[in-house]
Parts: sequence; structure tokens; C-alpha cells
Amino acid sequence: MIPRAWLLSAVVTVSALAAALAPSACAPSCPAPEVPLATGGPDAGAPIATTPDGGAPEAGYTGLGVASVAPEVLAEFAPRPLPPALSRRVQAMLDVRAPGSGLLAPDGKTLFFTWAVTGVRQIWRLDGPQRFPVQLTGGEDATSLAGITPDGKKLLVVRDRAGEENPGLYLQDPAGGALSPIQHVEGVQTFFEFVTDDSRYVYFRANDVAKDSFAIYRYDLAAGRRELVFGEPGLWFVADHQKDGKLLLEKALGNMMSEFYELDPASHALTPLIGQGEREEYVVRYAATPGELVVSTPKLGDHRRLYRFSLADKKLEPVTPDDKELEEGFAMDEARTRLFYIVNDGGYARLRALDPKTYKEVPLPALPPGDHQRVITLSRDGRYGTFAVETATAPVRSFSYDFRDKKLVEWLLPSSPEVDTRGFAVPKLESYPARDGTPIPMFVRRPAHCQEPCPVIMAFHGGPEAQARPGLNVAAQMFVDAGFVFAEPNVRGSDGYGKSYLHADDGAKRLLVITDIEDASKFVRSAWAVGGKAPKVGVFGGSYGGYSALMAMTMFAGAYDAGVSFVGISNLLTFLKNTAPYRRALRVSEYGDPDKDADVLTKLSPTSYVERVAAPLFILQGATDPRVPAGESIQIYRAVKQKGVPVDLMIFPDEGHGARKRSNQVLVYGHSIQFFQKHLGGG
Repeated sequence: MIPRAWLLSAVVTVSALAAALAPSACAPSCPAPEVPLATGGPDAGAPIATTPDGGAPEAGYTGLGVASVAPEVLAEFAPRPLPPALSRRVQAMLDVRAPGSGLLAPDGKTLFFTWAVTGVRQIWRLDGPQRFPVQLTGGEDATSLAGITPDGKKLLVVRDRAGEENPGLYLQDPAGGALSPIQHVEGVQTFFEFVTDDSRYVYFRANDVAKDSFAIYRYDLAAGRRELVFGEPGLWFVADHQKDGKLLLEKALGNMMSEFYELDPASHALTPLIGQGEREEYVVRYAATPGELVVSTPKLGDHRRLYRFSLADKKLEPVTPDDKELEEGFAMDEARTRLFYIVNDGGYARLRALDPKTYKEVPLPALPPGDHQRVITLSRDGRYGTFAVETATAPVRSFSYDFRDKKLVEWLLPSSPEVDTRGFAVPKLESYPARDGTPIPMFVRRPAHCQEPCPVIMAFHGGPEAQARPGLNVAAQMFVDAGFVFAEPNVRGSDGYGKSYLHADDGAKRLLVITDIEDASKFVRSAWAVGGKAPKVGVFGGSYGGYSALMAMTMFAGAYDAGVSFVGISNLLTFLKNTAPYRRALRVSEYGDPDKDADVLTKLSPTSYVERVAAPLFILQGATDPRVPAGESIQIYRAVKQKGVPVDLMIFPDEGHGARKRSNQVLVYGHSIQFFQKHLGGG
């Protein structure tokens, strides 16, 4: 009953920057007439070919994953060690961390949680509040907890290899021991859905029939065998389930477009419920009242609200206020005793709770104040919940709450050895004007001391439909400690500011708002100048943020003095051609169709503007990345290198879409700081 995005957030990453490398929502494609491109470069106009002979753009690369990268290329661009002093500083900052908030055993006496203290995320057990933790899983592969059987006898464990994002699903005894596979197949994604109340069956989904579809399976724990429950083509998920066996199925049409159906496994009848033919954003769960659904959607306004939806009359009735605060997500325990939802208040997460039978507000646990308050997990019977509280000056704190006994317990303690986080820069919500006058919000962290005008790092988030948020950001603090102002804009296309803002960059409309990237630098150079001297400005980003960084350095050459792109898209056409099939199905609705919208995608590709590059560029990439193939980084590196502009490339052979291993995180942040200090200055 916890939304998928919330389950992902239960694993506390090193910083908000790491979260920017995760996939985010996508919006529908919205083709528009071709428009002129405004740039700050001297040669604005049509895209420029990037081939050595000046002819048509080269065909690019083929494939994804480490097999698509030649061994000699991996050797040439292997990560290099850092100077010891810099490495030690980064290592110390990465020790500022907290475990994942965890999941209580059914009896409430044991907490299972994930923690990356070994350098790789693994599962741990705590046999009482603030007791010494016991490590349950180990090795080099990232492992996380997906669930616990209702009888408390088995853990459901998800394990991925080398960042390939083809995880397997396993069972483990809560006491520890070897993992027993339910399914882990090379090249196949296997995801946990739920366990039945009698602890007999595990439901999961996998794309083992077709790479761009998920089939739903049921696994008999006693017999050790699986059976197909639902296998129609499409990206299907189990959104919820009933005690009578009926399943609420979600069919994703894009990252933010879904249709919902009810499946009766006994009769195999599939009944449409909501969203059919609409291409609208919906999050749906069964309501406490039979014949109703709880629905989150922005359909009837510019922001998301919670609604009760009658299956009889198909009407949406609002149950949360109609104001400017955006409802971010919701969750219920399976007993339907409480409904929690989160209000996105300009980037701050505010927790609320309702009685799901009456939809009247009910009291929340007395959590400490913070920038963000979130419910992470709820027990099936509604008695227990785990909650997380985050501020900008301390690692995340995690609590459990017993709703029956009204008892709040802090099971896990965060750590910050040798670092006083009370001195961390607190982000300030500011804004800058886009060229059409639209205010673009951004969170800004400033160092206590620097050589004015302080050099600035403009860090663009991934997604693109993510949102830069306040709260603890260890990586951002590393840049602040190095003497940089660290600013995180939420350009148009970001989530959290309404449907119109979110969809402002769909398809060809991106041509109209991509200039938000350049406008950020223009504003900073003018407004943050000291004594008539403008600050130097660098650009940093991962995933779509990496694409933004590449666009900043190419299409908007001259706007930024140096740039770092981490797993960034360099050509939207080659990206859509080579990304994993399931990703392609979700991304086309956001960027455009490579066949129908090729001209627009070319105009929106950094490789089309390589001739404009004039400032130093640093590119980082994971070889096993299934989302943004390594070829994206390699092709832009080669094009810039041929032009004679300073450019560097570093490929991590054991990483996928981002850096999950601590040793690689040290290199990513350390080399990025070193690069910016060389080209921008800093303290």
C-alpha cells in the first residue's frame, strides 16, 4: 500500500544528488511547431554537424551495458585515484549518513533495514531499539529489503548486479543465512509486488516474456514454483489487491500516465476502472469503502488532489483541500485504518493523515520538526508505522510508531563522525527570471567564507520531472566547503509546481523552455556580481541533469565556464534507439518519437552543437548503465576532443546509472570538486 516511489525513498542515499540519478516521472509528448532557438553563443541558428568531415551527423553507437564497451575503451578511461588529502575529505563527508528507515517485523519486536555502511547497500537486523545491528546480506551486489511474509518467517530480498538494473527476487530467513532465489535471470527485471495474507504466495512482475512488458506471476512458497497470473503486453504493475484475490492493475503508458484495471484471477476477467484513453496521471488504491477507489490526480485542476472515486457513477469527489500546495503521494495500511498523504509545499514535504472511511483529518505521531516528514512503511494491520524526518543540518532520523500504545521509538541512530553537521549550509529558496518573465525557483546553499565573488555551481536535477528539494545534501555541502555557492534550479518541466509547469517541456515544447538553463547563468553573473565583477559559473548534473549540463556547454556555450555531466544524454535519437526497451516505452512520451519527431530531437541534442563548445568539460559514466548507455558519453567525448577543447572522460566498469558503491562515489565527487576548483577557483 506504499507507493513505489516511497519504497525507493526508504533507502537513504548519500545525498539528494544521488537521488537525482534515479528515474523520474515522464510526461506525454506534445509536438509543437518548429521555433527559433535563442542561445548565447556567437553562431546561433541551425544545428551543426559533429562529424570530422563536416558532413551529416555520424550514426553513433549501438547497444548498452558493459558488453557494448570495448575492453580497450574501459582501460583508456578507467577511474583515476584522487590526491590523498582530497580523498580523505570526501570520505569523511560520506560518513555523514543514516540507515534506511526500515520495516518492522509483524510482532513489532524486530526492525529490518538497509544500510550502505559497508560501501554497498545491504540488509541488516535490529533486535530492539538502538541495539547493535546484525548484518544479514553481504558481498559486492546492492541488496535491499522488499517485504516480510505476514507470518514473519521469510524476508523478501531484491538484489542487483553491478548496477545493471536487472534485479532478482530472493527469500531469506530473518535469522540470516543464504538467499534462496525465487527468480534471478540474466537480462530480466524481477520485482516484488506483495505477499498474500496467509503467507502462501508471493506475487512478482518480470519482463522475461518481452523486454518492454511486465508479466505478473504468483510464486507458491511451499511448492517452490511459479505460475503466470497475467501476461498481456504492456508495462503492468500490481497497484493493490483485495482479500478475495482480485488485483488492481496499473498499466503505465508513460512515467506519469497510467490506466487502471481490476483483474479477477479466478475468471481472468479484466475490467477497466479509470484512465482508459486519457493519457492522464493517476495513482490509485482500493478505498476502505467497497465499490470505491482512492485516487490522486491533477486531472481536474493544475495540481494533484486526493479524490474518492465511485466505481458506480465514475465520479471524482475531492477529499483534500483545493489550494496551491501539491499532494505528493499517499499510502494506506492494508487494514485501511489510516490514509497518509504528503503535501509538497514548495519543495518541503508536509505529512497529513485522514481516516479512510470518513476522510476526516486524524492526528499524526508527534514527530520532531523537519524540512521533510514522511511515512516509509505501514504494517498490514495498521498498528505500526515507520517514519523519517529530515533537516538540512543532520542526517535523517527514523522512528517507529505504535498507534495502539501511542509510542514513538527511535530505533536507528544516524552518524556524523568528525563532522559537525550543525554548520552545514541551510538552503534558501530563491528564484531567477526566465527570459519570458517566468520565475524559476532554486534552492541555494552559500559558504560561510569564500573569495568574492564566490564561484557558483548550478546543479540541475534528473528526471526531468524530478524536483530539487531542501534537506540534507552531503554532496552539495562538499562543494560548499570547497568554496562554491551551490544552486539547484527547478526549471520548467520539474515536478512540484503544478501540471502546467510540469508539462511545459513535453515533446517539442522543450524548445521553448530549454533556455531556462542559460537564463540561470545569465542571472547569476549579473545579480551575484561583486564590485562589478561577475562570478565564474559551472554546471553540474546527473542523468537528465547530465543532459542539461551538456546542453549548457554546447547549445548555450559561453554561459558556463566549466561543466560536469554524469550519465548524461548527449543525443536524444541515439539514446532512444539504444536505451533499455522498457525505458524507451516510457521516455518516448516525454521527449518525442524518434521517427516522427527526429528533427526536434536533433535540435534538442547536445551533439548538434559541439562546434560551439569552448569551455572545459568533464564526463562521468557507468559502463553497465541500462538507462543512458555508455555510448552517449563516449560519443560526446570524442566529438569535443576532436575540436581541441579540454575534455575528460571517466568510465566506471562496475556501475550503472550513477555511483552506488562508496569507493566510486568518492571518485565522482572528488574529481568533480577538483575539476571545478581548477577551472572556477574556490576556497
